[in-house]
Amino acid sequence: MARKQQPVNPPGNRQAAYSARNRASLIEHAQEVLAEIGPDATVEQISAHAQVSPTTLYKYFDNKEALFAEALDTAWKEWVVWSYGGVAPASSLEAVLDTARKILWVDRTHPLLAKMIRNSLERPSFFLAAVQEGAAKTLRTLSKNGILPTEDFDKRMILWGNAGVGLLAAVHVTRQLTPAEAEESMAIALSIWGISEAKAKKLMSRPLVFPPTK
Repeated sequence: MARKQQPVNPPGNRQAAYSARNRASLIEHAQEVLAEIGPDATVEQISAHAQVSPTTLYKYFDNKEALFAEALDTAWKEWVVWSYGGVAPASSLEAVLDTARKILWVDRTHPLLAKMIRNSLERPSFFLAAVQEGAAKTLRTLSKNGILPTEDFDKRMILWGNAGVGLLAAVHVTRQLTPAEAEESMAIALSIWGISEAKAKKLMSRPLVFPPTK
């Protein structure tokens, strides 16, 4: 008895795939607009860049802020995966700090993301909202594992996040610091987590290994 053939692409799956492609395309265009213009770009500018109508944009996102937030979040998560190079994010304090250090050198490895970060830092709260959730989750795991203190964790996280934003701005916006100088400042900021000056210097003196980029 011949086996009944199943449809290769059921209509529902085709529609879902079509929507997913459109959404991904909008995110990609939004990343380019965020890099070229910044978060103050208008819906019309995004639509023109993507060559779609504003109506199409609103079909997938409530507003441009939601689109920009997802665009930055997507680029950031892809960068984090690259940065860890296959190592689990919360595997060690060294791995976490190496990733924090690498973002200071993002100009050399991921130019588009560097431009997105530079423009996004015009609104520090927007940048923090897009990237802090993942960082907090990783640091909380280190805290639960006894590597970082649990006491006043949320307060420390706020201080650490804002210190990071300040260092990124000093490197990528105002150019007050070189990446190497910012690493030295990051060592000072590690006191937020109760890490001694000697240990902080040792952690920051480790050579960075950058995974290959595509």
